[in-house]
Amino acid sequence: MARVGVLALQGAFEAQVEVLRRLNHDVVEVRSAEALEGIDGLVFPGGESTTQLKLMAWGEMLSALHGFVASGRPVLGTCAGLILAAREVLPGPQESLDWIDVTVQRNGYGRQLDSFEARSDGGRTLMFIRAPRITRVGPGVEVLDTLDGEPVLVRQGKVVGTAFHPELSDDVDIFRELFV
Repeated sequence: MARVGVLALQGAFEAQVEVLRRLNHDVVEVRSAEALEGIDGLVFPGGESTTQLKLMAWGEMLSALHGFVASGRPVLGTCAGLILAAREVLPGPQESLDWIDVTVQRNGYGRQLDSFEARSDGGRTLMFIRAPRITRVGPGVEVLDTLDGEPVLVRQGKVVGTAFHPELSDDVDIFRELFV
């Protein structure tokens, strides 16, 4: 199985670690640029995107993370991870890493009290917690699943973004397919 890193600076990274271990992956909790060495894939978890971005900058990880994506290894950004991977974040301005040509609206599906579970148009279980809404999809982005016709699962190259939390459902296909 793959050696997969999970960004472990802030947020709900433990659930991703647990899913990856259940799938028999060797999991590394990434807290430094050095921890990226030797891993086959990377997960950006939910949490607070502006805090995660600040911690990555303070830890001098940004250059190494951009290099990781440029290497073509798979990356999964869930919820806040999607916000970090997006080209544009609303309301702005908010910095992001610009790995997926999408625009996302923070808390686009509502605040914490508005959290909900749904079925995607493709039948996938979706868990939304203060979830970003994808409001624009660029021409190089593939929409992999939708909710009521709106994109919730997207991919550009080897970077996949979810507006929902796949690690909180029994559907681990995203992890299984991305990290082989």
